Amino acid sequence: MFSKRQAKLDTIVGPDSILKGDVTSKGTIKVDGIIEGNVTSDCLIIGEAGSLTGNVTVREIVVGGKVIGNIHATDGVDIQRKGEVCGDIFAARLTIAEGGHFDGRSTMQHQKKIPYNGDSAVVSEA
Repeated sequence: MFSKRQAKLDTIVGPDSILKGDVTSKGTIKVDGIIEGNVTSDCLIIGEAGSLTGNVTVREIVVGGKVIGNIHATDGVDIQRKGEVCGDIFAARLTIAEGGHFDGRSTMQHQKKIPYNGDSAVVSEA
């Protein structure tokens, strides 16, 4: 799920909550309710009952519910078995569990470029 660099859980959007507008946090946001707006944070967890409509910019995200919008993650995106993403994903790592849904395009962002040179790939610093 999250790496050891994960910050503590700072913000919780409860199951009966609807938040409209952009949200920014330096920590972790857990969504069990509804967010309608863009989210920028270190880590984002969308619970099974949670939904987000808007673009996401994070280090890492776990989707157990529904996200409608583009996701930009510097580390990784994990779509769990009941998770749904409708939008494009830009990340270094993408994991989709069996049963998870993804409708969009995925662009993998790498720390190093690997140009193809004939029969072998050559690793060079970006």
